[in-house]
Amino acid sequence: MIRIAICDDSPEFLQQTKQMLAQWTGSVAGNISVELFEDADSLLLTHSKNPFDIIFLDIVMPLLNGIEAAQELRLQDKSAKIVFLTSSPEFAVESYTVKASNYLLKPVQPVKLFACLDELAAEIQNTTKAIVIKGVDAIHRIALSDIEYVEAQLKRVVFFLKGNRTVEAPDPFYTYEAVLPQAEGFFKCHRSYIVNIHHIENFSHSQVVMRSGMGIPISRSCQKTFEDAYFSVVFGKVGDTL
Repeated sequence: MIRIAICDDSPEFLQQTKQMLAQWTGSVAGNISVELFEDADSLLLTHSKNPFDIIFLDIVMPLLNGIEAAQELRLQDKSAKIVFLTSSPEFAVESYTVKASNYLLKPVQPVKLFACLDELAAEIQNTTKAIVIKGVDAIHRIALSDIEYVEAQLKRVVFFLKGNRTVEAPDPFYTYEAVLPQAEGFFKCHRSYIVNIHHIENFSHSQVVMRSGMGIPISRSCQKTFEDAYFSVVFGKVGDTL
C-alpha cells in the first residue's frame, strides 16, 4: 500500500490533481490510496496517526504555509516523500531545507506529475521490506535490512541499526515480535532480544556476536531452534531479498 496525500487550499485544484492521480494509479500495479486536505493542520494530524508515503503540498496557503508544514512534518517523519506544488519558483531553495523530493510548478503537467510518481513509487517499492515506528522523537521508516538487533529496555524498545544508529519506541516488546518474523531473518533468541541473523558475525551455544561486536545471550530453551534458523538463513532459504 502506497499512501498519498494532496494538500492545497483550492478545492478545485485538489479535484483536478486527484483526477490526474487516478489516471496514474490505473496504469500501475499495487494498492494505492489518495486523501485530500484543504489545510496543513488537518494533514499533520492525520499523518501523525497514519503516515503517508508521498505528500503533495501547496506552498502558498493561509495560516500554516507549505514550507512551515513541511518543517513540522520533518520533525515527526524523516522519510516521507514531500513534493511541493506551487505557481511560483521563488521557494525552490527553501524546499531543499526540508529535503523535498520534487518541486512542480502549477499548472501541473500530467507528464511531469506521472514521471515524479513513477520515480517515488520505485524508491518506495525498493524499501517495501520496512517497518514504520512511532519513536519517542519522530516517526521512522526503517528498512528491515538495516536492523541489527532489537532490545527490550524497561518500558521501551530500542532498535540498533547499521551505522551505529538507534531508534527508541515507547512500546511493549511483543509489539514487534509479529512484525519482525523469522521468515525475514529475525529470531527471538532471548526474552529481551530479537536478532537479525543476517548481521551475526558468529555464535556459540550461549551467545551470538553481532557484526558490531555486541554479544547477545541465547536462551537455553531455544538453542537448537536458533541453530536451525541460522543455517536456514545462511544457506539462502530465508530473506534472500533483504
